[in-house]
Amino acid sequence: MKLIDMHCDTLWKLMDIDKGGNLMENHCSVSIPFMKAAGTKAQFFACFTCLNDFRDAGGYEDCYRKAQEMITYLGGQIKTYPEQISLARSFGEMEQNAGEGKISAFLTVEEGGILNGEMERLDVLHDRGIRLMTLMWNYENCIGHPNSRDGAAMSLGLKPFGIDVVRRMEELGMIADVSHASDGTFWDVLKYTKNPVAASHSNCRALCNHPRNLTDEMIRSLAETGGVAGLNFYGAFLGTGKAQETHVAQGDSRVDAMAAHILHMIRMGGSEFPAIGTDFDGFDPEGVLEIPDVSQMERLWEALRKAGVPEGQLDKIWGGNVERVMREVLGQICVKGDEIP
Repeated sequence: MKLIDMHCDTLWKLMDIDKGGNLMENHCSVSIPFMKAAGTKAQFFACFTCLNDFRDAGGYEDCYRKAQEMITYLGGQIKTYPEQISLARSFGEMEQNAGEGKISAFLTVEEGGILNGEMERLDVLHDRGIRLMTLMWNYENCIGHPNSRDGAAMSLGLKPFGIDVVRRMEELGMIADVSHASDGTFWDVLKYTKNPVAASHSNCRALCNHPRNLTDEMIRSLAETGGVAGLNFYGAFLGTGKAQETHVAQGDSRVDAMAAHILHMIRMGGSEFPAIGTDFDGFDPEGVLEIPDVSQMERLWEALRKAGVPEGQLDKIWGGNVERVMREVLGQICVKGDEIP
């Protein structure tokens, strides 16, 4: 079993929360030893910036600079551990890294607001290795509107600049990520791109009634257009794994609830739909965290196997479904070397 995890916030934790450690030795849920233990083939590392942390400074301008620093930081880590981990910018490059026994590191941006209305920045980010962008976090930005418990706000979608961003991402070969998006933004993204779309770290609203999760209609439509969703391990997005009549605020992160969300994804979206997007290092556990780090992913594998999911389907969940999206959106071309401009 080879794991591809579509979302972690380990760069943010190392640089801003812990302010110490590295990819080899840290207090995070993701590290090189943990990834090796999990059989990780590729890890998507988010360059996450929170606007509230920069409101009193330069706002999204400082967020953009911070994202650039995160890109440079990961590049430095790759140079420090070149035999263990390597940058990947395409499906082909990931396969090349795997053949050399290396974990592939994909760079992503979590908070498209860092573009701040300047399309040229998207090209710069692509040139520096960004291959997936979460269009917004939890704030309205130049691209569109985020998830909300307010029905009127939840119906708002992409802005004109956001439509242009989605179209440019398609041209560049970048995966558009609708996790954190409003329902209106979600539907607009599917309307304005022909490429498969990812919800890199989102669960099922039918099982946990949270606006960060996907409705059954969303799951079906995302699947019909070739997209995927990555299971998020945050307890507030998992609930109990049973249908909820009310909003689930906080709670445990249990393997049985994770398995229930995956099974629901399969029922609603089919075998090509579910993936993994742990959100490791992006949330504080507010209860039991039964899979505290990536090295213990086998617990979920076993729970799904016991629930009757065949090994071929498990392989798709663990990475095969994301690989299909990579092949279509990111392509086969290999860019030699790990240098980040």
